[in-house]
Amino acid sequence: MASKKGSKEVIKLENKETGFFYVTTKNTKSERTQGKMKFSKYDPKLRKHVVFTEAKMPH
Repeated sequence: MASKKGSKEVIKLENKETGFFYVTTKNTKSERTQGKMKFSKYDPKLRKHVVFTEAKMPH
């Protein structure tokens, strides 16, 4: 069964310091996900947890 299109958006979470990034999805209909998302995730280049912020995806 196919899902409805438009409720999820693919985003890139990037650490500006090292350039390392994660790709994840974002629910566009939720009020919690309005604006840029920020997550504390592991950066293997720095070998510690740092803040990753939402960045533009190249199309």
